[in-house]
This record gives sequence, C-alpha cells and structure tokens, in this order.
Amino acid sequence: MNSCDKCGNPNIIIKKKQSGQKLCKDCFIKSTQNKVIKDIRKYKLIEKGDKVLLGLSGGKDSVMLLDVLNSLRKRNIIDIIAVTIDEGIHGYREEGVEIAARNARKLSVEHRVVTFKEYFGKTLDDIIAQNTLKDGRRNACTYCGVFRRWIFNRVAREEGATKIATGHNLDDETQSIVMSYLEGNIHNLTRIGPKSETKNEMFTIKIKPLREIPEKEIGLYVIAKELEVHFAGCPYAGESFRAEVGSFLKQLSNEHPTIMYSTLRGFDKMKPVLKKEFSTESLVRGCEKCGEPSAARLCKVCSFLESWEESEVD
Repeated sequence: MNSCDKCGNPNIIIKKKQSGQKLCKDCFIKSTQNKVIKDIRKYKLIEKGDKVLLGLSGGKDSVMLLDVLNSLRKRNIIDIIAVTIDEGIHGYREEGVEIAARNARKLSVEHRVVTFKEYFGKTLDDIIAQNTLKDGRRNACTYCGVFRRWIFNRVAREEGATKIATGHNLDDETQSIVMSYLEGNIHNLTRIGPKSETKNEMFTIKIKPLREIPEKEIGLYVIAKELEVHFAGCPYAGESFRAEVGSFLKQLSNEHPTIMYSTLRGFDKMKPVLKKEFSTESLVRGCEKCGEPSAARLCKVCSFLESWEESEVD
C-alpha cells in the first residue's frame, strides 16, 4: 500500500532506500527532527545553558540545523548566536550571506557576519589569485578550511560560546572517513566524530548534530518546510579531493543504499581502538603572532600569512 507508514496519509514524499519506510510530509519532518534531537541526547552534544555558536552559511545544512536547534532555544534550553563567514568569493557568497541573515532574522536569532578580509586582510579570491607559496600550490579548500576553523574558534571565545555547531551531514562524515583512510591520515581518523574531545581550554567544543542525516534528506527537509536556502555550490569545491570521494560514494549508494550508514557504524566501532593506539595529545600553546592555539611556533593561518609576506618580498 502506497501510504505513510506512520499515519496512513496517501501523499507520501519519501521512501527511504535504506529502510523502505514511506513517509508523508508532516511525518517526515517530525521524524527527522526527532532523529536529530535523539542524537543530541545520545552523544551528549548539548547541555542546558549552553550558548551555541551555529555556523550559518545559508546553505541547506546550516539552515536546517538552525531550524531544529531553534526549537531548543524557544524552550530556553540553549542560547544561539548564528555566525556567517564571508570568505570573499565573488558572485557566490553574497547571496548566501543575505539568505543566512534573513533566516536568522525570521527566527529572531542573534546573527553576526565576519569576513576573511577583516581578520586576514585578504579574501579567498585574493588568496587563490596570489597563491605563490614556496611549498607548492594548494587548492582553495585547504586554505578555506584552515581559515574558517580559526575564525570560528576566535569568534566563539569573543561571544562566550560553549559549543560550535556545524551542519556536517552523513555524506560529509563518510567522505571524511574515506578520505582520511585513503590518505593514510590515521591521526585525523582519531578526531572524526559527533563531538570534538579535546580537553584543551583554548578550543571550543565542536558538535555535528546532523551527522547521521543523509544530504538528500536534508534537501527534502528544507523543501518540505519551505525554508529559504542557498542551493548554489561553491565554485572552488569541484577541484577538491573531497568532491572526488563524494562522487564515488554517491555512485556506490545508488546500488548499495546503506553504504554510508555502514561506513559510519563500522568506523564508530573501530574508533576507540584507533584512539587507544594512535591518539596523541599535542602540546598546544598560543601562536606567537595571533595567540590562537597551535602545536608549533605559528598556527597554520599565521604560517600561511608569513609565507605570503616572504614571497611578496622575494
């Protein structure tokens, strides 16, 4: 019978490949929200009284995360500050910033926009155009990831946030697992998970409440709830190794619908062993230039900036 498995509504909007479950719009929205809240409790991602810095790009993942976490804010369980990073990608980021602002304003959530330009003196477009590092060319995602993490950690301290929530979904997480394995990056594998586990007070704890929600279901959620999102893809993303791995996993999922879940579950079972054998707490101190946490004299951001300055002099 082609009707919702929960309420019998004949107007189903999804049949989940991995489980075969059929759901109407209302039941799909409710079950997805319940799944996220259940995972928050299961992994103890949020505690009452937390101030959560939510990375709000305006894309479907972060807009859905804002929608779900706002239910906790309305019940006075948490406070939220939404932070949008404008990397300075001409013709792309402007619309995302506007959409992020409208979503925050609609829910009366505090919102702050910060830019690469104000913190580093360069936009991402500038960085790619002027990329003359002596140790070879890196793709945009390498720079962007390093600079975004630096900003989120800095702004979290400035705002007194106790958690940093990002919209990483099931596809993102399985990509990270497979990428780290293929690159032989065992240290990175020990750090993947729903919640960062560092005990160093210089880092704000990062959480991923959407870690077990597939990207397709997030897309369907924002459409079903008629949320305004920025669907355009980053123009730099296509050149990344992550994009290649993501494409490979999507192809596998067409014939093997549970492959991403099984990858995640298998990894989560192995992670305690990996941590026991390979995890090491680096000696973290303040970067000599910016004061942000670093295992070396300079953090990665300041190391990049110093290299560019030297290159410009040469």
